[in-house]
Amino acid sequence: MTEQDAADDTAATEESTASEAQADGDADFEDAPEDVTTDEVDLGEFDVDDDLVDRVTESDPEDIARELSALRTRVDSLESQVEQQDDDIEELEEKLKRKQAEFQNYKKRMDKRREQEQKRATEDLVTRLFDVRDNLERALEQDEDSDIRGGVESTLRQLDDVLDAENVEVIDPDPGGDVDPTQHQVLARVDSDQPDGAIADVHRPGYEMADKVLREAQVTVSESEE
Repeated sequence: MTEQDAADDTAATEESTASEAQADGDADFEDAPEDVTTDEVDLGEFDVDDDLVDRVTESDPEDIARELSALRTRVDSLESQVEQQDDDIEELEEKLKRKQAEFQNYKKRMDKRREQEQKRATEDLVTRLFDVRDNLERALEQDEDSDIRGGVESTLRQLDDVLDAENVEVIDPDPGGDVDPTQHQVLARVDSDQPDGAIADVHRPGYEMADKVLREAQVTVSESEE
């Protein structure tokens, strides 16, 4: 083969490659109308970047075809990822709804159990108070001349035992002690032998349970004469 023949074969190969690249490029613009050139397309109605237009115009058709093919592959991949994320979001939303429903059911069960426990605690306390009432009633049934003090004192001790079992403590301050606004209710200021501003006497004891004051003790406070 002569040098001329080899040159002709090389030229023929390059022309064939260019033709194939041109065909690929034309396929990427298959949506465009036939017989329409770049110069004939009015881009005024599109927001097209001038640098992009210049790059496309100056680039080799084969490079543009490859870039478009890569972009389409990328778009297909992104669309697939979006679809997968949509499926994941839908699945998570369903799981969230189930968890919320389970939590609501759990909360209802706990509220019902707490209510039942409170009722049982009240029932237990009331049941233990029945004996106290029975003893008081028997004391009142005694003859008028009978000394019922012993029976009443026994019933009082029984009642104190019930309150003690419920962790109820008596607030019964000693005279001369300081007034505690969180536990004591001052009824009046009176003349007494106690220091000024100190507790003079306890009118009615108070009660507290689990560090919570259920009823304040009613007291009088000493007030010195001026």
